Amino acid sequence: MFNFSKSLDLPPKLHWKYANEPELLAWTIRARNYNTFVANSMSAFMSLLLLGLSFFLYSAYHDLNEPWRILSCLFFFTFMSFTISCMTHQRMNFAYRFTPSGVEYCEWKDFPKWALTFLKWFSGMTAIIFIYLATIDPTFLIGALIGPGGMGLMYLSMLNSKRFQEMHTQYHHYAFRWEELTQLAIATNREVVDLKYSVTQEGNDFKTNWSLNVFCKRKQKEAVANFIKPYLSPDVPFIKAKVNVPMSTD
Repeated sequence: MFNFSKSLDLPPKLHWKYANEPELLAWTIRARNYNTFVANSMSAFMSLLLLGLSFFLYSAYHDLNEPWRILSCLFFFTFMSFTISCMTHQRMNFAYRFTPSGVEYCEWKDFPKWALTFLKWFSGMTAIIFIYLATIDPTFLIGALIGPGGMGLMYLSMLNSKRFQEMHTQYHHYAFRWEELTQLAIATNREVVDLKYSVTQEGNDFKTNWSLNVFCKRKQKEAVANFIKPYLSPDVPFIKAKVNVPMSTD
């Protein structure tokens, strides 16, 4: 019925609450679980700002020779752009599973090993370039210590710091019964099906009302919403609306 391809490997500690029930629908997806318009706007603004700063540095380094000016400004723009993109374009992993009892999902984010690989290769390649240029002008050795050397130290600190890696690792697992869902909405601004729920959480004596965002593949949110609708109470509203994507409820 659905073509949810490129499945992600599920976390080993994940145990579905309704594992003993037949699986009606399931998929995994990587998505940006926050306001992407704000993040994209911030990324574009910072890129323009970095571009302006790079040209300013280029003009400010008029006493240096041309290769050093170009290389230093390029290094500054590349490194800062990479740092900003890591903050504005993070993605979370999601796994959804629908059964006769309800819907449950897991969200997790592993430590980005690709960032370590990028730092290692980028610092290594720039170090080679700086060392080669140092044969022309010894002042490039200072740049090699400050630039590639600093990135190398950052790589080692990220690689060996378990606390740092744990700070960039998340895991949450939620389960809801069909009768706990109070609204079904197809988002008009994201590839999302929004489910509002009302539950009494463990240890509380009051209802918690919040939203569950079901992230879908491109052009599949209508099919997912139509699949969910028959399992909900007839009085549950089914609408199309602009949806705000909140962060995790934890």
